[in-house]
Amino acid sequence: MVFNGDYRIAFVTCFVVALSVYVALYGLEFDNGIFRIPRLTIDSPENRTAGKVSEKSPFDEDYMAMYMSIAEDIDRSYSLHYDFYRESCPSAERIIAKGIRETYNSRPSIAPSLIRLLFHDCFIEGCDASVLLDADDTFTSEKEAPPNQSLKGFDVIDAIKSELENVCPGVVSCADILVLAAREAVLLAGGPFYPLETGRKDSALAFKEMAERELPPPQASLSVILARFASRGFNERETISLFGAHSIGITHCTFFEDRLYNFSGTGKPDPELNTGFLQELKSKCPFSASASSPSPSPGTGLPESDSSKSYGMSSASGDDRVIDLSYNNEGGEENFGTRYYRRLMQKKGLMFSDQQLTASEETETWVQAYASDPQLFRRDFAMSMMKLSSYHVLTGPLGQVRTTCSKVLPSN
Repeated sequence: MVFNGDYRIAFVTCFVVALSVYVALYGLEFDNGIFRIPRLTIDSPENRTAGKVSEKSPFDEDYMAMYMSIAEDIDRSYSLHYDFYRESCPSAERIIAKGIRETYNSRPSIAPSLIRLLFHDCFIEGCDASVLLDADDTFTSEKEAPPNQSLKGFDVIDAIKSELENVCPGVVSCADILVLAAREAVLLAGGPFYPLETGRKDSALAFKEMAERELPPPQASLSVILARFASRGFNERETISLFGAHSIGITHCTFFEDRLYNFSGTGKPDPELNTGFLQELKSKCPFSASASSPSPSPGTGLPESDSSKSYGMSSASGDDRVIDLSYNNEGGEENFGTRYYRRLMQKKGLMFSDQQLTASEETETWVQAYASDPQLFRRDFAMSMMKLSSYHVLTGPLGQVRTTCSKVLPSN
């Protein structure tokens, strides 16, 4: 203990020297009367917080960790982190979870709706709640894009946002509400819990044309699926794990009738379909005029909507024919995801894009792994949902916190 003072002096001296080197290389920023150390990470306020490659530090890992800690203390408001609303709205996550649980108790089909809503938001320009916006004088709404016209769950997000505005006005973003609501939906549907950082901001723009162009259609080939996900930083394993959400929800016969009656214009069924499954589907989805050509795309990747009401894609007879993707909760809730991969191994994939996951040895390896190992799937699905939920987000001054999720804040 006698050398304690000398140790502290030595530590401070080393710190000052290291800091001097750092300042010489990177400089200091002057902001509102405060000197700030520029950040080296993907969380800089000049960039969205995900999807970027961090720069290499000239220091070793120990020094890097030290400076990272300093940067976090100085500029923490510009990054996602756990319990972001701890001081500004401590009840935020509890209110969101409670709202989803109460809705699920009376309307369990809300779970696939919210998961799908999250996917359609995050896949287009990141998790910025742009999919929630209504059209205005400056842009058209993503809701109007054909893949998004069957999206549901907006009313639930709006109700939760309204409650949060009463408790913590102008604090909790719609983007954070959506990712936290989807996480609760996954958990209630039998999926795994996964931690999420918060602090997202909302977009002031919508991207209808991009949604039309980029959301993978149900007729997508494996190469198209993998390319669309890869462009957003998802590898094959992560992509295939996300498709496990197709084990809940519903889809409409219109979106796969061509596989039953006129696959690729041949006038015959898709030869990849299990014969018994084909006959079962034909009994539930009898031939209609719409089966003669591919249907408008509802978008793929995650589950179909939650309602038995038609959204303009009904059959020629006027019946709104749907298929339950869970097959009456086949195997129970503990088989969330697993049932989907097992059916793919049996050639019982409903959409063409589903069965395409077995079209290569590499992707089929993961399908088989998830079919046989539920814990592996749950772990990978949780990690992929964490990554999806933090894709290309807005933070700090790059976004806004809407008071109504369907409307941007007026410009000053």
